[in-house]
Amino acid sequence: MAEARQEFPIEQQLRKDVQEAQRARDQLRLDTLRMALGAIHNLEVARTDRKNAEYGRALTETDCLRVVEQEVKKRQQAIPLYEQGGRTELADKERQEMNILQGYLQGSQLSDDEVRAVVARLIEANGKDFRRVMPVAAKETKGRANGARVQQIVREMTQ
Repeated sequence: MAEARQEFPIEQQLRKDVQEAQRARDQLRLDTLRMALGAIHNLEVARTDRKNAEYGRALTETDCLRVVEQEVKKRQQAIPLYEQGGRTELADKERQEMNILQGYLQGSQLSDDEVRAVVARLIEANGKDFRRVMPVAAKETKGRANGARVQQIVREMTQ
């Protein structure tokens, strides 16, 4: 049998918070956190499938953060659709779930100043051309900063 892998800090925090949500009988928070843990587990299971592009790759903390980020993005996309359909109660639920999940990304997110520092270093290395700096900046800040925010900062600094 394969040995159990070490849990990452974000997973440990999610599991701890699941228990707290159970004690507090906070059903929305409980469901949201379980869903996030399930999504992380699903990625790990998907990597055991030989057809998967990431087959056999071990899960990393960055992967876990990316999963939570994707869940936040799903909520961001669903909210306006629910509002257009007149389903404000569902939009509110998605908004609450998104806020819960964003709490886990905050600690790992780079501040605007940190992103600017990364971009300044990349401009120094690659010149002031947006098309050369942006892909490298996106790759370097992936999972630690919102892509749109990074793009805005790169645009600002390559003007």
